[in-house]
Amino acid sequence: MIIVHHLENSRSQRVLWLLEELGIPYEVKRYERDAETMLAPPELKAIHPLGKSPVIEDNGAIIAETGAIFDYILQTYAGGRLSAPAGTPEARKLTYWLHYAEGSAMPPLLLKLVFMRMPEGAPGLLRPLVRLIASTVQQRLVDPQLTTHLAYWESELARTGWFVGDGLTAADIMMSFPLEAAASRGGADKSAPVMDFLNRIHARPAYQRALEAGGPYAYA
Repeated sequence: MIIVHHLENSRSQRVLWLLEELGIPYEVKRYERDAETMLAPPELKAIHPLGKSPVIEDNGAIIAETGAIFDYILQTYAGGRLSAPAGTPEARKLTYWLHYAEGSAMPPLLLKLVFMRMPEGAPGLLRPLVRLIASTVQQRLVDPQLTTHLAYWESELARTGWFVGDGLTAADIMMSFPLEAAASRGGADKSAPVMDFLNRIHARPAYQRALEAGGPYAYA
């Protein structure tokens, strides 16, 4: 059985959702973030040297990185479900979104989070200066990137409401985390196509079962 090393409030929630959509049995081992640093606990380093989540174990294999985990599950267990026929434009598009989600979408969202929180950790006397610097970086560098990505998502979702084809695929599950993060801190809460997408996926029974399996999930 697949073991999912699941960190609270993290990308690994997508792995649980993928497994639920496919009806694949799995076991969850939960880890809590450090209350002060919000980082993963050191126990995860016993599973993988980077000490991050998600990580899965299956038949003696340790697989890390969300995209690699998705590839493994789709190739090993999916039987073509939530995917597209090999060699088709849809298959190439699905592969693209599996890589884009972490490679392009998440970096500006992570920067947004870092600069939003930066003033909180600054000494009292320096806090106004740090707040000014953080705000400037967001306005000049981060926010314009997020605006570009948001427009891209809207144009893609406007076609069918999904990222590949006319129904749910692994691409939509992979893209759920960037869109949830953007709705929380990147301005996507004002985008009708994005919010419609999120409302539809959040209503899915498999998504709800994944939340029950993984525990509290706040993507802010």
